[in-house]
Amino acid sequence: MDLHTAEATDQLLGDADIPPVHEVNAEGTSPFLLTADHYGRILPRSLGDLGVSESELVRHIAWDIGIAGVAERMAEMLDAHLIAQRYSRLVIDCNRPPGVASSIPVISEATRVPRNEGLSDGERAARRREIFEPYHHRINAAIDRRIHAKRPTILLSLHSFTPVYAGVARPWHIGALYHRDKVLPQLLLKHLRSEGDLVVGDNEPYAASDLTDYTIPVHGEARGLVNTGIEIRQDLIADQSGQQQWAERLARIFAEIEVELKPALLVG
Repeated sequence: MDLHTAEATDQLLGDADIPPVHEVNAEGTSPFLLTADHYGRILPRSLGDLGVSESELVRHIAWDIGIAGVAERMAEMLDAHLIAQRYSRLVIDCNRPPGVASSIPVISEATRVPRNEGLSDGERAARRREIFEPYHHRINAAIDRRIHAKRPTILLSLHSFTPVYAGVARPWHIGALYHRDKVLPQLLLKHLRSEGDLVVGDNEPYAASDLTDYTIPVHGEARGLVNTGIEIRQDLIADQSGQQQWAERLARIFAEIEVELKPALLVG
Protein backbone atom coordinates (compact mmCIF):
# COMPACT_ATOMS: atom_id res chain seq x y z
CA MET A 1 0.00 0.00 0.00
CA ASP A 2 1.46 3.36 -0.98
CA LEU A 3 1.34 6.43 1.25
CA HIS A 4 -1.56 8.06 -0.60
CA THR A 5 -3.70 4.94 -0.18
CA ALA A 6 -2.73 4.72 3.50
CA GLU A 7 -3.69 8.33 4.04
CA ALA A 8 -7.07 7.69 2.47
CA THR A 9 -7.88 4.70 4.68
CA ASP A 10 -6.36 5.70 8.03
CA GLN A 11 -9.11 7.94 9.39
CA LEU A 12 -8.58 9.17 12.94
CA LEU A 13 -11.68 11.14 13.94
CA GLY A 14 -15.18 9.74 13.62
CA ASP A 15 -18.65 11.25 13.74
CA ALA A 16 -18.69 11.04 17.54
CA ASP A 17 -15.44 13.02 17.89
CA ILE A 18 -15.52 16.79 18.29
CA PRO A 19 -13.63 19.12 15.91
CA PRO A 20 -10.06 19.94 16.95
CA VAL A 21 -10.41 23.72 16.73
CA HIS A 22 -12.07 25.74 19.47
CA GLU A 23 -12.65 29.48 19.00
CA VAL A 24 -13.76 32.28 21.25
CA ASN A 25 -14.73 35.80 20.20
CA ALA A 26 -13.79 35.44 16.52
CA GLU A 27 -15.07 38.95 15.83
CA GLY A 28 -13.09 40.53 18.66
CA THR A 29 -11.73 44.00 17.92
CA SER A 30 -8.44 43.71 19.82
CA PRO A 31 -5.12 43.61 17.94
CA PHE A 32 -4.20 40.60 20.08
CA LEU A 33 -4.70 37.17 18.56
CA LEU A 34 -4.50 34.46 21.23
CA THR A 35 -3.52 30.86 20.57
CA ALA A 36 -3.51 27.85 22.91
CA ASP A 37 -1.77 24.85 21.32
CA HIS A 38 -2.27 22.63 24.38
CA TYR A 39 -5.71 23.85 25.49
CA GLY A 40 -7.36 20.41 25.76
CA ARG A 41 -6.65 16.79 26.56
CA ILE A 42 -9.33 14.98 24.57
CA LEU A 43 -8.39 11.68 22.92
CA PRO A 44 -9.95 10.43 19.66
CA ARG A 45 -12.25 7.51 20.34
CA SER A 46 -10.33 5.34 17.89
CA LEU A 47 -7.20 5.60 20.05
CA GLY A 48 -8.80 4.64 23.36
CA ASP A 49 -6.58 5.80 26.23
CA LEU A 50 -3.34 5.49 24.21
CA GLY A 51 -2.30 2.82 26.71
CA VAL A 52 -1.77 5.53 29.33
CA SER A 53 -3.42 5.57 32.77
CA GLU A 54 -5.94 8.26 33.70
CA SER A 55 -3.60 9.50 36.44
CA GLU A 56 -1.05 10.28 33.72
CA LEU A 57 -3.59 11.74 31.29
CA VAL A 58 -4.47 14.54 33.73
CA ARG A 59 -0.80 15.56 34.07
CA HIS A 60 1.08 18.17 32.07
CA ILE A 61 2.27 15.53 29.60
CA ALA A 62 -1.25 15.52 28.13
CA TRP A 63 -2.07 19.26 28.12
CA ASP A 64 -1.22 22.68 29.56
CA ILE A 65 -2.99 22.64 32.90
CA GLY A 66 -4.94 25.83 33.61
CA ILE A 67 -4.25 27.61 30.34
CA ALA A 68 -7.76 27.06 28.96
CA GLY A 69 -9.31 29.10 31.77
CA VAL A 70 -6.73 31.87 31.47
CA ALA A 71 -7.06 32.05 27.68
CA GLU A 72 -10.86 32.17 27.71
CA ARG A 73 -10.89 34.93 30.30
CA MET A 74 -8.21 36.96 28.50
CA ALA A 75 -10.16 36.74 25.25
CA GLU A 76 -13.19 38.20 27.01
CA MET A 77 -11.29 40.90 28.90
CA LEU A 78 -9.25 42.06 25.89
CA ASP A 79 -12.04 41.52 23.34
CA ALA A 80 -9.55 39.30 21.56
CA HIS A 81 -9.91 36.32 19.23
CA LEU A 82 -8.77 33.01 20.75
CA ILE A 83 -7.96 29.96 18.61
CA ALA A 84 -7.32 26.81 20.64
CA GLN A 85 -6.69 23.10 20.04
CA ARG A 86 -8.82 20.57 21.90
CA TYR A 87 -6.91 17.29 21.51
CA SER A 88 -4.13 16.06 23.78
CA ARG A 89 -0.55 16.81 22.86
CA LEU A 90 0.04 13.06 23.27
CA VAL A 91 -1.96 12.46 20.07
CA ILE A 92 0.01 15.07 18.16
CA ASP A 93 1.75 18.12 19.60
CA CYS A 94 0.49 21.20 17.78
CA ASN A 95 3.49 23.24 18.89
CA ARG A 96 6.09 20.92 17.36
CA PRO A 97 7.21 20.72 13.75
CA PRO A 98 5.70 17.58 12.21
CA GLY A 99 8.28 14.84 11.88
CA VAL A 100 10.34 15.58 15.00
CA ALA A 101 10.30 12.89 17.69
CA SER A 102 8.29 15.03 20.12
CA SER A 103 5.52 15.60 17.56
CA ILE A 104 3.96 12.21 18.35
CA PRO A 105 5.88 11.14 21.46
CA VAL A 106 6.59 7.52 22.25
CA ILE A 107 7.80 8.64 25.69
CA SER A 108 6.72 11.88 27.38
CA GLU A 109 8.95 12.72 30.31
CA ALA A 110 9.17 9.21 31.83
CA THR A 111 5.79 7.97 30.64
CA ARG A 112 5.50 5.48 27.78
CA VAL A 113 2.72 6.04 25.26
CA PRO A 114 2.18 2.53 23.86
CA ARG A 115 -0.38 3.56 21.21
CA ASN A 116 2.21 5.88 19.66
CA GLU A 117 4.70 3.08 19.05
CA GLY A 118 5.18 1.62 15.59
CA LEU A 119 2.80 3.95 13.80
CA SER A 120 2.43 3.59 10.06
CA ASP A 121 2.98 6.52 7.71
CA GLY A 122 -0.78 6.60 7.19
CA GLU A 123 -1.52 6.82 10.92
CA ARG A 124 0.95 9.66 11.34
CA ALA A 125 -0.49 11.44 8.33
CA ALA A 126 -4.03 11.10 9.71
CA ARG A 127 -3.06 12.82 12.94
CA ARG A 128 -1.46 15.67 11.02
CA ARG A 129 -4.33 15.92 8.56
CA GLU A 130 -7.21 15.77 11.05
CA ILE A 131 -5.83 17.63 14.09
CA PHE A 132 -2.61 19.54 13.41
CA GLU A 133 -3.46 20.99 10.00
CA PRO A 134 -7.03 22.21 10.72
CA TYR A 135 -5.74 24.07 13.77
CA HIS A 136 -2.87 25.78 12.00
CA HIS A 137 -4.89 26.41 8.85
CA ARG A 138 -7.43 28.23 11.02
CA ILE A 139 -4.74 30.42 12.57
CA ASN A 140 -3.39 31.17 9.08
CA ALA A 141 -6.84 32.06 7.81
CA ALA A 142 -7.48 34.38 10.75
CA ILE A 143 -4.18 36.17 10.14
CA ASP A 144 -4.89 36.41 6.39
CA ARG A 145 -8.28 37.94 7.10
CA ARG A 146 -6.81 40.49 9.49
CA ILE A 147 -4.03 41.46 7.08
CA HIS A 148 -6.53 41.81 4.22
CA ALA A 149 -8.63 44.09 6.44
CA LYS A 150 -5.47 46.04 7.39
CA ARG A 151 -6.01 45.17 11.04
CA PRO A 152 -2.98 45.18 13.34
CA THR A 153 -2.21 41.75 14.73
CA ILE A 154 -0.14 40.84 17.77
CA LEU A 155 0.27 37.11 18.38
CA LEU A 156 0.19 35.77 21.96
CA SER A 157 0.95 32.05 22.25
CA LEU A 158 -0.30 30.90 25.66
CA HIS A 159 1.14 27.95 27.61
CA SER A 160 1.70 26.64 31.13
CA PHE A 161 4.68 24.75 32.59
CA THR A 162 5.38 22.35 35.45
CA PRO A 163 6.77 23.60 38.79
CA VAL A 164 9.34 20.76 38.74
CA TYR A 165 10.94 19.13 35.71
CA ALA A 166 13.32 16.16 35.87
CA GLY A 167 13.61 16.71 39.62
CA VAL A 168 14.64 20.36 39.27
CA ALA A 169 12.41 23.07 40.75
CA ARG A 170 11.49 25.95 38.47
CA PRO A 171 11.28 29.22 40.41
CA TRP A 172 9.64 31.39 37.75
CA HIS A 173 6.01 32.38 38.04
CA ILE A 174 5.83 33.37 34.38
CA GLY A 175 8.17 33.54 31.42
CA ALA A 176 8.28 35.37 28.10
CA LEU A 177 9.46 33.15 25.23
CA TYR A 178 10.90 34.38 21.95
CA HIS A 179 13.37 33.63 19.19
CA ARG A 180 14.18 36.29 16.58
CA ASP A 181 11.60 38.95 17.43
CA LYS A 182 12.32 40.55 20.81
CA VAL A 183 10.17 43.69 20.65
CA LEU A 184 7.09 42.43 22.50
CA PRO A 185 8.93 40.03 24.83
CA GLN A 186 11.12 42.85 26.13
CA LEU A 187 8.10 45.06 26.76
CA LEU A 188 6.34 42.18 28.49
CA LEU A 189 9.39 41.43 30.64
CA LYS A 190 9.59 45.08 31.70
CA HIS A 191 5.95 45.13 32.77
CA LEU A 192 6.10 41.79 34.56
CA ARG A 193 9.20 42.80 36.52
CA SER A 194 7.56 46.07 37.53
CA GLU A 195 4.77 44.09 39.22
CA GLY A 196 7.15 43.56 42.13
CA ASP A 197 5.83 40.19 43.29
CA LEU A 198 6.90 37.92 40.42
CA VAL A 199 9.90 35.78 39.56
CA VAL A 200 10.06 36.39 35.81
CA GLY A 201 11.72 34.15 33.25
CA ASP A 202 13.53 35.61 30.23
CA ASN A 203 13.24 32.75 27.73
CA GLU A 204 12.56 30.48 30.69
CA PRO A 205 11.64 27.72 31.39
CA TYR A 206 12.96 27.26 27.84
CA ALA A 207 13.82 29.34 24.81
CA ALA A 208 11.70 29.25 21.67
CA SER A 209 13.32 27.84 18.53
CA ASP A 210 12.51 26.49 15.07
CA LEU A 211 13.18 22.94 16.29
CA THR A 212 11.16 22.98 19.53
CA ASP A 213 8.27 25.28 18.60
CA TYR A 214 5.86 25.80 15.72
CA THR A 215 3.35 28.55 16.47
CA ILE A 216 5.81 31.39 17.14
CA PRO A 217 8.23 30.65 14.27
CA VAL A 218 5.53 29.89 11.67
CA HIS A 219 2.64 32.21 12.55
CA GLY A 220 4.57 34.94 14.33
CA GLU A 221 8.04 35.37 12.89
CA ALA A 222 7.51 34.02 9.36
CA ARG A 223 4.50 36.30 8.92
CA GLY A 224 6.20 39.36 10.40
CA LEU A 225 3.85 39.70 13.37
CA VAL A 226 4.81 41.20 16.70
CA ASN A 227 4.65 38.15 18.95
CA THR A 228 5.58 36.47 22.20
CA GLY A 229 5.16 33.15 23.91
CA ILE A 230 3.84 33.17 27.46
CA GLU A 231 4.47 30.39 29.98
CA ILE A 232 2.65 30.46 33.34
CA ARG A 233 3.56 28.00 36.09
CA GLN A 234 0.67 25.58 36.22
CA ASP A 235 0.27 25.41 40.00
CA LEU A 236 -0.62 29.11 39.92
CA ILE A 237 -3.52 28.56 37.51
CA ALA A 238 -4.72 25.09 38.52
CA ASP A 239 -8.03 26.44 39.86
CA GLN A 240 -10.54 29.04 38.71
CA SER A 241 -9.38 31.63 41.21
CA GLY A 242 -5.81 31.49 39.94
CA GLN A 243 -6.97 31.56 36.33
CA GLN A 244 -9.07 34.64 36.99
CA GLN A 245 -6.27 36.45 38.81
CA TRP A 246 -3.72 35.76 36.10
CA ALA A 247 -6.10 36.63 33.30
CA GLU A 248 -6.87 39.96 34.98
CA ARG A 249 -3.18 40.70 35.51
CA LEU A 250 -2.20 39.84 31.93
CA ALA A 251 -5.18 41.64 30.40
CA ARG A 252 -4.22 44.78 32.31
CA ILE A 253 -0.56 44.49 31.28
CA PHE A 254 -1.33 43.89 27.61
CA ALA A 255 -3.76 46.80 27.52
CA GLU A 256 -0.88 48.98 28.72
CA ILE A 257 1.52 47.41 26.19
CA GLU A 258 -0.93 48.06 23.35
CA VAL A 259 -0.79 51.77 24.15
CA GLU A 260 3.03 51.65 24.21
CA LEU A 261 3.24 49.91 20.85
CA LYS A 262 1.08 52.41 18.97
CA PRO A 263 3.61 55.28 18.92
CA ALA A 264 6.20 52.87 17.56
CA LEU A 265 3.88 52.26 14.57
CA LEU A 266 3.82 48.56 15.30
CA VAL A 267 0.05 48.60 15.64
CA GLY A 268 -2.68 50.97 14.64
